[in-house]
Amino acid sequence: MVELTIDRIKTRVPEGTTVLEAAGEMGIVIPTLCHYSGLSPYGACRVCIVEVIKGDRSSLEASCTLPVAEGQVILTASEKVKRARKVIIELLISSCPNSKTLQDMAANMGINEVRFKIKDRNCILCGLCVRYCKEQMQSGGIGFIGRGTSRRVSVAFGVTPEECRNCGGCEWICPVCERACTADNLVNGLCGGCQNLTPVETCPFCTYCSESVGATGHKVY
Repeated sequence: MVELTIDRIKTRVPEGTTVLEAAGEMGIVIPTLCHYSGLSPYGACRVCIVEVIKGDRSSLEASCTLPVAEGQVILTASEKVKRARKVIIELLISSCPNSKTLQDMAANMGINEVRFKIKDRNCILCGLCVRYCKEQMQSGGIGFIGRGTSRRVSVAFGVTPEECRNCGGCEWICPVCERACTADNLVNGLCGGCQNLTPVETCPFCTYCSESVGATGHKVY
């Protein structure tokens, strides 16, 4: 067993456990995109970064590929982590602004603007579909081709191989295939449909009536 500290709480987990798994066992939710239970860890999206304290210094590392170590000190939601995650989500949204998953994450993190140029590539190269096809379906019909900005997911030579079973698993597991509900009306790359950007007050006798009280009176949201 390995003893470590996550968010100032000591815990013991079996050797070989990742920090993401250890935090999950404690009920600590770390956002992820390229991680999926049953598939090999990949560490591509970096959304699951945590702060690893090393004396008077610290580093940001992907928790899905980071193994626990004796005496390790981890912060999962420090200001440093939150700032870095916001930048990562902004970068991912600039590549896939129509993704409901990404837009939901942006709303949850309080992101109100995307500071990068929007170039819809329709893929964040998380590798989920490639790993699912190879590891779960035992097919390997799709994979990565190209390098750098030309890197993408495709089939070899543009021809669907015989190994492909048309299972639809690659589309099912993809975090960007589901379109945001306001995908056609994005403002500077953001949906904002699930985020209330104005302060909300409730009346003294709140009965959870789904109304907010502001300067102009009641407003149903």
